[in-house]
Amino acid sequence: MKVVDGSTQPFERAIGAIRSIAPRAEFVLEETPAPQRLAPHALAITAEMADLDDDAASGRFVLLHDPDGIDEWEGTFRAVVFVRAKVEPELVDDPLMAEVVWSWLTEAIHGLDARHIGGTVTKSTGDSFGTMTGKRPQGSIELRASWTPTGSPEPDLAAHFQVWLETLAVAAGLAPLPAGVMSVAPRRRG
Repeated sequence: MKVVDGSTQPFERAIGAIRSIAPRAEFVLEETPAPQRLAPHALAITAEMADLDDDAASGRFVLLHDPDGIDEWEGTFRAVVFVRAKVEPELVDDPLMAEVVWSWLTEAIHGLDARHIGGTVTKSTGDSFGTMTGKRPQGSIELRASWTPTGSPEPDLAAHFQVWLETLAVAAGLAPLPAGVMSVAPRRRG
């Protein structure tokens, strides 16, 4: 699907809307260099826990935009997300764990206009040896996903950014916040 509007205005509006979102206080967001070869326009944002002693979850959101459209996307935008979270090692072996992690994303995106949603869930455990013997085994999950935000006349890209933030909060084990309520967390120590 080729679109003839070569304007960057939709992308500029999208990044303005995304930058206006206030994340949960438990997270610190930072714009980072975006991939340059995937689309003419890209925005990348990383998230880490605000408390430096807490590494429960982290992630990355990338918004790609090609004004001419990409056939495989069936659109001009593509959202790409990554979420990493620590989990109890026993949960990694649960046969339903991958489906549960995938549901964090699908529940967050439910009701939004999107197509071509796909991704992977990777589960891993680590055992310590040598000088680290006795250290408790560690487990982690990684969710990598992408989708094409759709909508007329333009997709609500701030809402798609919120999907990533909600998925990240669930992965970190944070309780959901009611609409209109902001969380209060300790300031990041540096």
